[in-house]
Amino acid sequence: MAVVAERPAVRSGVRAGTPTCVVDVVVPVYNDGGDLVPCVERLHAFLSVNLPYPFRITVADNASTDGTWSVAQRLAGRFDEVEAVHLDRKGRGGALKDVWSASDAAVVAYMDVDLSTDLSAFLPLVAPLISGHSDVAIGSRLSRTSNVVRGPKRELISRCYNVLLRRTLHVGFRDAQCGFKAMRADCARRLLPLVEDRGWFFDTELLVLAERAGMRVFEVPVDWVDDPDSSVHIVSTASDDLRGVARLLRGFFRHRIPVGEIARDMGRTPLRQRGNDGPMGWQLMRFGVIGAVSTAAYLALFAWLRGGVGAQLANLFALSLCTVANTAANRRITFGVTEVLDPLRLQLEGGAVFLVGLALTSVTLGAMRIVVPAGSAMWDLAAVAVANLMATASKFVLFRHWVFAPGRGRASA
Repeated sequence: MAVVAERPAVRSGVRAGTPTCVVDVVVPVYNDGGDLVPCVERLHAFLSVNLPYPFRITVADNASTDGTWSVAQRLAGRFDEVEAVHLDRKGRGGALKDVWSASDAAVVAYMDVDLSTDLSAFLPLVAPLISGHSDVAIGSRLSRTSNVVRGPKRELISRCYNVLLRRTLHVGFRDAQCGFKAMRADCARRLLPLVEDRGWFFDTELLVLAERAGMRVFEVPVDWVDDPDSSVHIVSTASDDLRGVARLLRGFFRHRIPVGEIARDMGRTPLRQRGNDGPMGWQLMRFGVIGAVSTAAYLALFAWLRGGVGAQLANLFALSLCTVANTAANRRITFGVTEVLDPLRLQLEGGAVFLVGLALTSVTLGAMRIVVPAGSAMWDLAAVAVANLMATASKFVLFRHWVFAPGRGRASA
């Protein structure tokens, strides 16, 4: 038995000679005294029979105002494998962060007190982590083989939320908020100091950071039955989640979240080195905005310089300046490359892309002189505008599949 009161995520009273804990299953609770006893009894019985590793069940009471803490203490007295932790601050994410950070287990996990997820998925959840195959494992209600019973409102909100994550943060996992997750403890200790949210967004934030740091996320299809008495407030939770997504986007854009450093320290490959950042459509959108600004600047410079140095030299100067700015913007914003490990290679390949654009625009200007020998400035502008569109399309292909292709000597935040 181990009972801990008023000391967040600190354990005491562990019996001498107890085998090293392999899996620590945390059950965060807040005013859940009525559900806690059947939850722990059922979970303890299941793990005792089905999990072939030493385990611990940690009841994390995050500032309950009813009798939940007393119930947790009694359960810790009944079962050797059950501990109770009391935290003074409310928040499921905060409870998980504090208890996971202090755990001595090799694998840390958690599940909701209502046990909405069928426990038969637990061994498939932790086995890849114990074997070293994966770093994070999550239950997925959105897998094709999952069997989910819940109302249409929650189903719609869940699917919309996960689509939002894929379109904004470009995540690879499908279900961010199923209350059934596990993680290797060494990976958790590296990421938890970066997680700011102490509420329901904790899951999403931790998963995004793990994926960005190159950690392997393993998804397990689960059978899940919605708890009709759930205390989760949908509107306020959704609002908090949207704020959390915006905060992560700002953090990644400003390079304030050092997941790249964690990846390198752990010998992992950051997400953006393993693949392009998200769907090509999203890249095209950012590339198109940058391209529109660059094209406007290019045409303005060309028109301004043409009268003084001639069309060909004006094209060379305007294209050179705008290409440098365009490449830098696309490197950071479109393709997410923040640290160049081989600048000479980048300069040479960027120069080759520039020459492609220069050749297209110069040949088009030359052809215009043949077709319209006494062409006006408007003819020249029309010619380079068309040629620049062709050059821009070529540039995107070369950037995506060559210069900034995955794994070519650079790192991302």
